[in-house]
Amino acid sequence: EVQLVESGGGLVQPGGSLRLSCAASGFTFSNYAMSWVRQAPGKGLEWVSVINSGGGITSYADSVKGRFTISRDNAKNTVYLQMNSLKPEDTAVYYCAKNRRFYSGTAYMGERGQGTQVTVSS
Repeated sequence: EVQLVESGGGLVQPGGSLRLSCAASGFTFSNYAMSWVRQAPGKGLEWVSVINSGGGITSYADSVKGRFTISRDNAKNTVYLQMNSLKPEDTAVYYCAKNRRFYSGTAYMGERGQGTQVTVSS
């Protein structure tokens, strides 16, 4: 059974930083691309970033490019999202997802975790 458990969310002031983690189990983590997606209150799911299985190729949504960094540690079965220069519009529930392939979007997104809340507010 695929399990994805996100952590690291919280309340942060505009301009601040957070590092999200997603611990994966139940599948061969190093064989799959992984994504981060988010859902703001009252809005649909928004793709944020993707990383390939080896960790050497990444892609970002324009809304977070230059501020967020995705990375992974295949030895720890964990994917991360470093978020810097946070803005109020980054407020959302953030989910990690197992991808069927490397893709800049949600089309090949498979299972996702329960999410972690990120709130950016002064």
